[in-house]
Amino acid sequence: MTPLQPGATLGVLGGGQLGRMWSHAAQALGFRTAVLDPDAHSPAGLVSHVHVCADYLDPEALAQMASQCQAITTEFENVPAEALRQLGLTLPCAPGDQPVSVAQDRAREKAHFVQCGVPVAPHQVLHTEADLDSVPAHLLPGILKTTRLGYDGKGQVRVASLAELPAAWASLQSAGPTVCILEKRLPLAAECSVVLARGFDGQMVHAPLQVNLHRDGILAVTEVFENALPAQTEQQALQAAFEVARGLNYVGVLCVEFFVLQAGPERDALGPLVVNEIAPRPHNSGHHSIDSCDVSQFELQVRCMAGWPLVTPRLHSASVMLNLLGDLWFANGAPSSEPPWAQVLALPGVHLHLYGKTQARRGRKMGHLTVTAATPSVARRVALQAAAVLGIAAW
Repeated sequence: MTPLQPGATLGVLGGGQLGRMWSHAAQALGFRTAVLDPDAHSPAGLVSHVHVCADYLDPEALAQMASQCQAITTEFENVPAEALRQLGLTLPCAPGDQPVSVAQDRAREKAHFVQCGVPVAPHQVLHTEADLDSVPAHLLPGILKTTRLGYDGKGQVRVASLAELPAAWASLQSAGPTVCILEKRLPLAAECSVVLARGFDGQMVHAPLQVNLHRDGILAVTEVFENALPAQTEQQALQAAFEVARGLNYVGVLCVEFFVLQAGPERDALGPLVVNEIAPRPHNSGHHSIDSCDVSQFELQVRCMAGWPLVTPRLHSASVMLNLLGDLWFANGAPSSEPPWAQVLALPGVHLHLYGKTQARRGRKMGHLTVTAATPSVARRVALQAAAVLGIAAW
C-alpha cells in the first residue's frame, strides 16, 4: 500500500481501553482517529476525533467510517468479522476479516495451529450432546470451553472426569446451543506470550517475550526482562508465533499466548511449549511496552495500518505490569473511594494508566500499572510494594 501521511484518519472498531491507547499512539504520530462503538461513553470514543456511536453492523455507521477513514483496525476480537469484510472492500484493514473470524472460533483456531505445525494441547470439538460419548478418557482432566465469545475465563468449565462432563456441557448450553471444545489440562510450569507486528509487505517484528500470571482466568501480572525464559524456549515461542501469523497472512499486531509445560516432577523445570490462543489485536500482556520499550505495541499497530516501516521494539527497562481490576474500588464488600494512587505513585519507576471507565465492577479491567527499573529484581520488589498498597495478592 502507499504509505499514509500524518493528517489521515485511522479508524478502529471497538471503543475499549485498547482502542483508547491505540488512539493516543495514532494521535502522537499526527493521525486523526475515528471510533465505531455503540457505547456513548466508551474510553476510546471519549478521546478520539470522531465517535460513530452505533452498532458494528449498522449500514450508515459503516458507510461513515468508510468515507472518513483511510485504514481500519479492531481493538477486540469479538467485533463482527462481517463489519471488517465490508470495510475491507474499499479500505486496507489490519487485521482483515479472515484472521479475526479464525480467532473468534476456538475450533477453527486450533485447526489453524495444527495446519501450521505448531504444538497444541490434545483436544476434541463437541458439536452435540451425543459427541460426549466419544470423548476418550485421556482428555480428562480437562477444560470444556465454548468455541465462541469466551474471554478472561468466561465460557469455560474445569472437568475432572468423564462423569462430570455432562453437567459441564449442560452449564455451557444454558444460554442456548453452542459448540464446545474439550482441552486436556496439562502440567504447566509457566505462561508466556509473544506480541508481533506484520506489515502489508510481510515484514515481521516482535516485542520482548512476556511471562504471564493469570488469576481466575484473567491476566494479573506480566514480567518482562532479558532472559526471563531460557533462550531455547523463547526461540520456540517466536518461531511458532511467526508460523501462525504467516499462515493467516496476518497484517497488524497479533498476540500469541503459550503454555510452557513442566519437564518433570519439579514444577519449575521447563519443558516444551503449546500454543493456547491468539488475539488479533494489541494485548493486555503487551501494555508494558508503552513504558518499557522505545516503540509500543500500539505504535506498531499504527505503523502497520499506515504502511510505515516496522522496527523491533527495544526493551530499555525491566518491567512488571499489574492489572488493576474493579475489585480495588471495593472494601469489605462495599464500594469505596479511589484506591490510594498517591502512595503508589510515590514509589520509583511506577507508571499508572487508568482507562476512563465510569463504573468500577469486580473483575472489570479499570487500568494497569507498570513498574520499570534497571534490573528485574528491583522492578519486582517495587511492584510487590505497589501490590501491597493496593491490596493485590503477592506472587
